[in-house]
Amino acid sequence: MEFLKARNNLISRGLMNVLGAWKDDKSMRAVLNKRDFITGAAALCAALPSSANASVLPTTTSIVVEKGKRRMTLFAGKTAIKTFRIRLGFAPRGTKRVRGDGRTPEGEYFIDRRNPDSAFHLSLGINYPNRSDLARARRNGTDPGGDIFIHGGPKRPIDRTKPDWTAGCIAVSDREMEEIWAMVPLGTRIKILR
Repeated sequence: MEFLKARNNLISRGLMNVLGAWKDDKSMRAVLNKRDFITGAAALCAALPSSANASVLPTTTSIVVEKGKRRMTLFAGKTAIKTFRIRLGFAPRGTKRVRGDGRTPEGEYFIDRRNPDSAFHLSLGINYPNRSDLARARRNGTDPGGDIFIHGGPKRPIDRTKPDWTAGCIAVSDREMEEIWAMVPLGTRIKILR
């Protein structure tokens, strides 16, 4: 908890310093929306000297998703940083095989893109399908699908009362997604298990 307080404090102070003369201008502050704040905060953390960044914001080196336990854990080396409860695709058993099957893939992937303008709050892209997924799809003559993300809640109304409601992605709360967004760089390895 102390880590989060320190990080939020640093982000708030740093972002206001970046805004400089605008920090007292109410009209400018009104222009900045939550997404701008999050994106700016993530950029600010990335720009910090490595010694400051390491003491305030641990960098995730790998992610392990345990589908059966509905759990995702972020790691720095071999140390677990944080664990989140997750929601999966609407047909969570088994690995993703074809577009539209509602399954979350299983295997080893990496984070290959960041989308601050996602339809689902913020999102981190997973490089599904990987080579083995593509080879399997070619052998079977199927379309493996794609666009698998870790994301927050949707901007449009959707029934999130079901235990698993995504089209195959890994969902967390918006607040949790903001934490994940700040700690997970591009290239982070992600292992998705049954």
